[in-house]
Amino acid sequence: MPDIDIVLVSPLYEGNVGFAARVMKNFGFFRLVLVDPCPIGDEARARAAHATDVLDHAELCTIEDIFARSNIVIATTGSVSKSVCTPMRMPFFTPEELREHIKTIDGRVSILFGRENWGLSNDEVKRSDIICTIPTTEEYPILNLSHAVGVLCYELSHLPRPEYALASPFEMGHLYRHIDRFLDAINHPAFKRENTMIMIRRILGRANLTTREASTLHGLLRRSQWYIDPAILDRKKEKSFSDESTKEEERHT
Repeated sequence: MPDIDIVLVSPLYEGNVGFAARVMKNFGFFRLVLVDPCPIGDEARARAAHATDVLDHAELCTIEDIFARSNIVIATTGSVSKSVCTPMRMPFFTPEELREHIKTIDGRVSILFGRENWGLSNDEVKRSDIICTIPTTEEYPILNLSHAVGVLCYELSHLPRPEYALASPFEMGHLYRHIDRFLDAINHPAFKRENTMIMIRRILGRANLTTREASTLHGLLRRSQWYIDPAILDRKKEKSFSDESTKEEERHT
């Protein structure tokens, strides 16, 4: 199964942190990560009960650390888009669908749970690869933080062994930057850029790319850029010729 981090982003109440640790251990999860948490003291330990080991080994990270090291970042949210024309929180998966989606990958998966009062920020959601929401009734849709953690942990418990490794966060970041440069090359309208990049992140986040697949996309983008602007290919050939000349000179010195 993938290495799953349960990430609580700026939790407000230590009791909820303790309850989250407890329900994590109920379903066999031990990797608790805290981003800018409230003070953790006796109440958290009391609520954790026999899961104080999970609490004691909780890792303190910044949100930047999470995005830098994770192969897949999943944002949990109770607020979802009603239309595919608003890509910030669309498309989204239920916990059961999420289980099927990540069960065969080998890599680090971070699941973000937001603040008790207003959840995750738009920026945190925008930068995430996958959106997950827990179906609830319209009459009372808001779940307690630890309850939401429990639902996800229950659905993701007993995942099978992984089948393949994902492209690393560095490789995916490099690919997203290349796509952004490609949009420049085709004069993609500036006012569409942010939504286009969000949708690309959603598409590729669901795709679970391998290193080879990410490399193939780089190759397709490069070849497309050469045809759009032949000068790019000419500069590449000149650089290659210059590099070969330098090597030849070094061999004779």
